[in-house]
Amino acid sequence: MGTDTVATISFQRVDFKRDVELLHRWMNEDHVHPFWNLNVSLDAYKEHLTKALADAHHTLYIGEVEGNPMSYWEAYWVKGDVTEQTYENEPYDQGIHLLIGEKDYLGKGLATPLLREMVAKQFKEKQTKRVIAEPDIRNEKMIHVFQKCGFEPVYPITLPDKTGLLMFCERDQFERMWGYA
Repeated sequence: MGTDTVATISFQRVDFKRDVELLHRWMNEDHVHPFWNLNVSLDAYKEHLTKALADAHHTLYIGEVEGNPMSYWEAYWVKGDVTEQTYENEPYDQGIHLLIGEKDYLGKGLATPLLREMVAKQFKEKQTKRVIAEPDIRNEKMIHVFQKCGFEPVYPITLPDKTGLLMFCERDQFERMWGYA
């Protein structure tokens, strides 16, 4: 699917029984595990996913293109997250993590439109003025995707599992850039 083709993008909440094996497979893909560090046994991943689904400060999604599951998303509230101490945040700041799991969808120009739709979904919370990201500082491709979507680099931050590049997407910039109101 080329970038000139309009794809139907949708998100559905992660369902443990339906999605655990798919997510485990994605976490073991060569293009994913260096940045997510979740290339663990299925039992260990089941334990991780169980905890993640029980954590009320974030919501997990499967991203689909034309109804085909191909990406994983974690939308989170900065309050209560490890990122909370890394910058001066506001009560309704949100953050985002993502990965393209299916190799067939890599390099197809879909990461930016998917990210744009998820950030637009996060900005539906009227009090959210900023969405943050903190991609692994080594992940130049994802940093580029975030920038194309309207995120600005702020500074590197040290997190428990990586050095990330803190990036901000401000509501007013996003709405101007993409014509949302």
